Amino acid sequence: MYLALLVIFLQCSELYAQGKVFTFNKVEIRVQPSVKVKNGAPMSIICHADISKTNDFQLKHNFTIFKNGKLVFMTISHKEDARYEIPVARSSDTGDYECTVTADGKKGFSNSIYVWVAGMTKPILTADKKEVSEGEVVKLRCELPEEVPPLEFFFRKIKTNSAPKEKRVPEQNQNFSEVEFPVEEGDNILQFDCFGKRQVRSGWESSQHSNSTLVTVKEPFIKPTLITRPSGNITEGDQIEFECSTEVAQMRGIEIILQKNRTILNSVRNEKSLKYSTVAIQEDSGEYLCKVEQGAVSKATKLNVFVSELFPKPTLSASMTKLDESKDLRLSCNINDFQGANFSIVRKSSTGDILLKNSRVLVIKVNVNDTGSYTCKAEVKGIVKESKRVRINVYAPVSKPTLSVVSGSPEVILGKPLQLICHSVMGTPPITFTFYKGNEIKKNVTNNTYAVFLDEDIGLNDNGAYKCDARNNHSSGVKTSNILNVTVIVPIKGASLGSVPYGEVEVGSDTAFLCSVKEGSWPIDFKFFKKTDHEVLLHEVREYSDRTIWHKKTMKRKDTGTYYCMASNRASVDVRSRPITISVILATWQKGIIAAFVLTAIAGVGALALWWFLRKKKKAKGPSMEMSGSALAPNLTNEKLTRQPSDGNYYSGSGYIEDNENHMKSTDESKENIWAS
Repeated sequence: MYLALLVIFLQCSELYAQGKVFTFNKVEIRVQPSVKVKNGAPMSIICHADISKTNDFQLKHNFTIFKNGKLVFMTISHKEDARYEIPVARSSDTGDYECTVTADGKKGFSNSIYVWVAGMTKPILTADKKEVSEGEVVKLRCELPEEVPPLEFFFRKIKTNSAPKEKRVPEQNQNFSEVEFPVEEGDNILQFDCFGKRQVRSGWESSQHSNSTLVTVKEPFIKPTLITRPSGNITEGDQIEFECSTEVAQMRGIEIILQKNRTILNSVRNEKSLKYSTVAIQEDSGEYLCKVEQGAVSKATKLNVFVSELFPKPTLSASMTKLDESKDLRLSCNINDFQGANFSIVRKSSTGDILLKNSRVLVIKVNVNDTGSYTCKAEVKGIVKESKRVRINVYAPVSKPTLSVVSGSPEVILGKPLQLICHSVMGTPPITFTFYKGNEIKKNVTNNTYAVFLDEDIGLNDNGAYKCDARNNHSSGVKTSNILNVTVIVPIKGASLGSVPYGEVEVGSDTAFLCSVKEGSWPIDFKFFKKTDHEVLLHEVREYSDRTIWHKKTMKRKDTGTYYCMASNRASVDVRSRPITISVILATWQKGIIAAFVLTAIAGVGALALWWFLRKKKKAKGPSMEMSGSALAPNLTNEKLTRQPSDGNYYSGSGYIEDNENHMKSTDESKENIWAS
């Protein structure tokens, strides 16, 4: 019975489960009232799930809403809608929204929707001071309390009758910013404000301007005044006085400076006025600046001054500016349409002016040491004016130049450049040097005492014939050097080595080694080497020829080996020949002696072998003769016959051979006795 109930329950559960089928048709997200919402207005984000079911049953939905990929809202509901309410929308709520719905293991996703909360909150501006002095700074703070970084802040300093000064400050991590504005000269009542910006999808969005903040500026001292005495019609020679003054609230740290252009003429500290006087000259005309400074505050006043000319500058003239030594030079000083000046003529020097004469005119006989710059000075009523400089050049004639090779030797290697130097010991620079190759001008050089010429076109047929000219501004003209002949050195090429006889040489004979080159300037240094475990120099010689022969006498077996030669000349390039191999062999007569000795030795060995063979044969016949001739040695025979084995059998093999030598010896002795008898 229980079993039947259990089966019925399971079947009912399965049928019920089969009846709860659903699917997501669509998940969508909406914004109310619209995707563009005014800052401060309410806003609702709605997530809706469109679901189809097999029958009407309750389904639990898990709603999640994301902004820019971050979770901002989550709820669980049996309804197919979920609302994310934002009572007061701010610009920070701008972004991309999307939602997901999860039910019974299934999940649906909405599309993304962009929501723009238009407008920004009004910024709040505060200043650290309400009253400042010139030279101080005002620190401002601008805040957007309900905005989210990144933001950009703009601060403005507003002055009456001038354009506002603006500072931009980007902030990546905070919704406020601080900045400092210096208080400058002329600032009186300052007004500051600020506004903010943020970047949205359509571009940049700006906030309203903040409240205006007023700052009052205190002046530590007034702008200075600058006057001159006399105030006008100033002429050279007049005494002129400058006075610069101001009014200060606090004397400590005050400084007054008077300057013309960038030159400081005078200065005082902790005083309200400055005075400066001088005898006026025309160069005193121009703009003067009186500047008062205290700490970071600086105020200035400008004044233009014109000084009339008392007399014009003098003019120095010379009879000649370029002349030979020992010639007369006349210098004269003059002022147009003016009389009564005191003149002096001076020569300029690095150590100071050298007075030559207190006069309008100077006549001297010059030498090279008189080369230099000259001026004249004119003095009227204590005013001294100087003329422009006149350059005088005195020339000594050039000496005959010398032409030489820079390397020292009048030689050049074929294919290498030739460097020549032309030098004049005497002569006032600049000197112009001209180089010739044959009659052709190759180069002009202007220098002090020498010049260098590089000839890179050296040919095999060049025979030199170089010369150079030297000239300067002296009237004597051109001086020419002697002709320089340069030898062209042809480097060694194609060294080769041969020998007579070649290859094999008999012991005791002579060998001639011939070393030659294809081309190369004489003399040529030839060296002969034998190649062993190290290079062995055998012979060296200098020849005024392209070849040389070395006779090596009485060759020995140890002279067998590899030989080569090396050739070089003044081009300093060693050229090595290919090696040759020499084998020292025995002479013919030595070979005959050796052959005779070998044949004699072979004959002796043959004779000895024949003698030994005959003797062995003779020894083999000896026992049979003794067995048949008992009369020669009866006792010995009987003795041999009586020596038998102990077993009674006759045996003559091994016993006979064992005593064979002794027996033969006995027989020989018997024969000797017979021959003796």
